[in-house]
Order: sequence, then structure tokens, then C-alpha cells
Amino acid sequence: MRFNRMLLSTALVVVALVLQVSVLARLHLPGAVPDLLLLTVLGLALVYGHVGGALVGFGAGLLADLAPPADHAAGRYALVLCVIGYLAGLAKPDNGQLRSATGPMAVVVAAAVGSTLLYAGVGALVGDTAARHVGLTNLLFTAALYDLLLAPFVVPGIMALARRAENDPLAETGGAGKSADVAAGWISSGTGLRIGSQRGGLRVKAAKARVARAGRIKGVKRL
Repeated sequence: MRFNRMLLSTALVVVALVLQVSVLARLHLPGAVPDLLLLTVLGLALVYGHVGGALVGFGAGLLADLAPPADHAAGRYALVLCVIGYLAGLAKPDNGQLRSATGPMAVVVAAAVGSTLLYAGVGALVGDTAARHVGLTNLLFTAALYDLLLAPFVVPGIMALARRAENDPLAETGGAGKSADVAAGWISSGTGLRIGSQRGGLRVKAAKARVARAGRIKGVKRL
């Protein structure tokens, strides 16, 4: 990974982990805890691809394994996020642009369910049966619900930061130019006519009016 990727990924992962431990975990919501760290990995994987997503996921998971108040074996969440980051990176759009929000939302739901199942499965292998006492079905539902509600506020911002840090022309010229064109080129009433086209039409009408006036004046002189 390039240095700018490593720097941005580290900063975002640390911020996400701090917010998750200090804020989201203290909300005491029923079922699962909203996984801000997972959403951060997903946003970066959708920009960096499957290799970058796997590396970011492994680093983020290992940091979560070692950070207090972690009560599970080190490497367990690193394995989960590494697999999730790799699979999410496979969904990276070829042209770098997302056509709709349906794809990312589906990735979020699949990642929330998959990470919960994988975490519980790895826990069962090492003798951790905590998921059985809480209820796996309840964990799956609440994890998907919380992450889906939180995703629109996290994933697009993470992806925009990652693209800007890579000097992606889609983030600098494409997004800004498109928004500027939409803001300056379309009428707020939603008629579908461009202001530039209206100006051109007014110029053509003004030119025709001048020609018509000139013709009328010449006609008077002939008389």
C-alpha cells in the first residue's frame, strides 16, 4: 500500500475505533453494537479494492483485538475483517463511480451478517459460546439494522476521503465539476432546461429581432 493510503487508513481506523468504544458501545442498545470499524473498512475496500481492503481489514481487526476492553483472543476480529475487507473489495466498481446506493447498501448488510456469523463461528472453534447466550438471530438482525442505518453517514464520506487522498480525478474534477454543472446549469424549478441554453436562445432571438428591424427599416426607405 502507498504511504498516503496507509496514513489515511490508520487515521480513519483509529478514529472509528475510539468512537465505537467510547460512544457507540456505551449506548447499551439491544442486541449488537453498531460496528463503525466495519463500515470504515467497507468504505476503504470499495475504493482500494480487494487487496487493500484485506490489508486494511486485518490491521483494523488486529487493533480492535488488542485495544481494551477486548475480551476475546487476539487475531479473531483481525481474521473476520480481513475476509470481509477482501470480499467487499471485489465489489469495487470498475470505473470508480457508484451508479446507485443499492450496491453499497447490499454490501453493508452482507458484511454485517457475514462478519457476525464468521465471528461467532471462529468463537465456537476456540470455545467462546457467548453468542449462544445472547441469541445469534437477534445479533444478526440488530447488527444488519444498526449498520444499515449508520452506513449512509459513514461509507460515502470514507470513500470521498480515500479518493481525494489518492488524487483521483473522479473525486476532484468529476464530482466537483458535476455538482457545479448541476448547480449552475439546471433551473431550480426542475423544467429540465439549462441556463446556458436559455442564454443561447435569447441571443438567437435578439439577433433575429435585429434582422427583422433592419428589414423593416430598409423597407421604409425603399418606399
